[in-house]
Amino acid sequence: MNEERIELLQRIRSIANEKGISEITLEKLRQNDKIPKGVLGKYYTREGDLVKDILAEERKKFEDIFIDHDFEGYYDAIDILFTVSKEMAGKFYHLSPSVTNEWKDVYPKIYQDHIDKRVDFIYMKINVNIQKGIISGLYRNDVSTELVARRYISRLLDLHNPDNFPPEEFSFVQLFTQMFESFIKSIATEKGLEYYEKKKKSFKLLS
Repeated sequence: MNEERIELLQRIRSIANEKGISEITLEKLRQNDKIPKGVLGKYYTREGDLVKDILAEERKKFEDIFIDHDFEGYYDAIDILFTVSKEMAGKFYHLSPSVTNEWKDVYPKIYQDHIDKRVDFIYMKINVNIQKGIISGLYRNDVSTELVARRYISRLLDLHNPDNFPPEEFSFVQLFTQMFESFIKSIATEKGLEYYEKKKKSFKLLS
C-alpha cells in the first residue's frame, strides 16, 4: 500500500474517530475538506473496500509494534509489555476502540474477519510472553498459558464495547493502563510484582 493511500486511510479514520462512522460514506467523504480532491475516487468505489482497508491498516500498525520491538526475542517479559504498551498508547491515543465496534452491525463479515485476525495474532504473542515470564520467574508457573492468553484477549476486546466504556468518559490510555496492570498482577510472582512496581515508577504510557 503506497504512502498516499495510507495517508488517506489515516485521515478517514480520524474523521470516524471524531464524528462517528456515519461520516464514512463515499458521498460525505467527497465533500469533506480534510480529504484531498480526487484521491478518494482513485482508490475506492465501494465503501466496504474502504472499511476493510481502514481496519487492515489499523491491524498493521498494531502488529508492527510487536515486530519493531522484537517481542519474541526480548528476554524480560514485563519489560517488553511495558514497551509495547507505551507504543500502543502513543500510536492509538486518538483512536476510540468503540468506533471500530460500530462497524460490527454495518459490515459484520468485514468486522468479524478483522477481529479474528487480530485475536489470532495477539493470542500467539501473549502465549510467547507468558512462557518467557514463567521461565524467568516473573510469572507464576501454575498458570494456564492458554487460559491467561484468552482472558487477556477477552479484556482487550471488551475495551471496544461502548456500553461498558463510553468513549466520551474513558480514553484508550485509561482503559489500557488499567487492563495492563490487572493482567500483570493476576499472573506475576512476588519477584515479578516487585519488578513491576519498580518499573512502573519510572514509566509513563504517554511522555
